[in-house]
Amino acid sequence: MSIDFHKLAVAGIQNLKPYLPGKPIEELERELGVTNTLKLASNENTMGASPKAIKVMQEAITQVDLYPDGNGYVLKQKISEKFDVGLEQLILGNGSNDILDMIARVFLCEGREAIFSEYAFAVYPISTQAVGATARISKALDSDHDENPYGHDLDAMAALINDKTSVIFIANPNNPTGTWLKSDELQNFISKVPENIIVVVDEAYCEYVESSEYPDTLKWLNQYPNLIVSRTFSKAYGLAGLRVGYGVCNEQIADLLNRVRHPFNVNTVSILAATAALDDDTHLQKCVEMNTKGIKFWRAACQYRGLDYIPTVGNFITIDFEQDAMPIYEALLREAVIVRPIANYGLPNHLRISISTPEDNQRCLDALDKVMQELGIDN
Repeated sequence: MSIDFHKLAVAGIQNLKPYLPGKPIEELERELGVTNTLKLASNENTMGASPKAIKVMQEAITQVDLYPDGNGYVLKQKISEKFDVGLEQLILGNGSNDILDMIARVFLCEGREAIFSEYAFAVYPISTQAVGATARISKALDSDHDENPYGHDLDAMAALINDKTSVIFIANPNNPTGTWLKSDELQNFISKVPENIIVVVDEAYCEYVESSEYPDTLKWLNQYPNLIVSRTFSKAYGLAGLRVGYGVCNEQIADLLNRVRHPFNVNTVSILAATAALDDDTHLQKCVEMNTKGIKFWRAACQYRGLDYIPTVGNFITIDFEQDAMPIYEALLREAVIVRPIANYGLPNHLRISISTPEDNQRCLDALDKVMQELGIDN
């Protein structure tokens, strides 16, 4: 072949490293011949979707021959009622990743810059680079920080703001660290950001946070017209396979995002299932309670074994093994347990483990104990 198609691609794409998802169960079982695989790599809700959502999905199958409502009215109406925001402030996405990508396409380009923290969600650099913009990555807080080790350092982020800054991405809670920002500190930061800079607060894991100090950012939208809040149904609502998320923002920003939103980007089943899920607070609370118990389980397990971990409020825990974690990850695969190596985030000694049911948590811990013993790792 005489043509090098890589050279035909725009500059931002040529050196782009694609997002690395968690290893699929089917792939592992094909490769190693294992069965009964436990996947704790992608922060999925193993309690599953609300029974109300499942019932609606089953009924919605009869409608898949028709295009979905391109405006997603019933879901927007439900979000509007539940969170007291205007319909014109809402944008729906094929997962919240879709919202983040729209923001990059609307507000970033060559010559503009985006700011986000070290160890922040991998989609931020991907979306930034894909449109030719420059990523400015702020140093995270130290690993031994008293309150928020590995967390966002808002002073460091503020120091990077200049006349090229167009978007600031803030994950709260953050993936893959599980760290979070309190209401006062986040609002103080946003209040100092110039109004011509878009501030994105990515709240994919917000439903799991039970602290009264966690910010209610939706109430800030009138005060800060440059604020965008993104959320998803993939985590606490258990609808990861349907890919549906939403953003809430100033209506002018929503209008701009809708101009680049792909037609029918959220399918009928997703729209109806997400709408039903918002009606099932009981199921959501059960999921949150299970997660809270799981966090306590893993904290105690790590402390007993002398393993350092990053304090988390998400549905995962990130453990520091103080050595290359890949051999541990690979040994766990042979035990039919999939967790997440995060060297691509700059944390090669860590593994991220999704929190699940008590039975799954114990099975993962037993497998971890076994492989650490086999590898001669002291604990």
